[in-house]
Amino acid sequence: MTTEQPLPDQQPPAAFPRAESIAEFAAALADVRARIDETALRAGRNPGDVRLLPVSKTVPQERLRLAVAAGAHELGENKVQEAKRKSEEMADLDISWALIGHLQTNKVKDMLTFVSEFHALDRIKLAETLDRRLQAAGRGLDVYVQVNTSEEESKYGLAPDATLPFLREVATFDSLNVQGLMTLAMNTTDTERVRRCFRLLRSLRDRARDENPALIGPGGLSMGMSGDFLIAVQEGATVVRVGQAIFGARPLPDSYYWPSDR
Repeated sequence: MTTEQPLPDQQPPAAFPRAESIAEFAAALADVRARIDETALRAGRNPGDVRLLPVSKTVPQERLRLAVAAGAHELGENKVQEAKRKSEEMADLDISWALIGHLQTNKVKDMLTFVSEFHALDRIKLAETLDRRLQAAGRGLDVYVQVNTSEEESKYGLAPDATLPFLREVATFDSLNVQGLMTLAMNTTDTERVRRCFRLLRSLRDRARDENPALIGPGGLSMGMSGDFLIAVQEGATVVRVGQAIFGARPLPDSYYWPSDR
């Protein structure tokens, strides 16, 4: 991918204002979309190849309704309980829900009642549980395989070297429709280290495609969040998961809401 072009300004998460009205949500969505499009064009990409997935974790129903009215009809959530509650509270609205966080096998039944896609498949036991319940329900599920490209112990996901063997195993589960790979880059202001995470994910996707295109489906790359989504677009992201740049900065760091259980 072309990476030499300068990026449009990308604020640190703490600088993101809190949207409180339909107009403010519409402006935030339009701003993020415009920066995605500009970055894609500069990188020689089609902006239409990059999907914006607003991430609504910790955002209450009252504000989410405003965001949906402003055009956010796809929402990503990290925790099953929170997402299930919101999906039930807002069942009257046209929303497609994605689960983008770590999933325990005992939460699969609840998750499958509301999600249309899952971005964090990283264990064969989980794949088996998903497949068994999906087969019983007579349906499939779009999934992204999560890779720990930063190789940080605090992050979930497959080791990069385990990705291709895992994809070969997942291919045996008929109900799991692999859409591509997902990662969370290293949390650092060093943009080159962030970029290396995204480049590694892209190279793993390309290796899988070279071996057998069926392993990777459309070959999507779910990567990039509020602090680094423009770098992700430069490096080939097809889905960017953006929360704070749309909904505003959270009052506390992620580690407060989701402490590591490793």
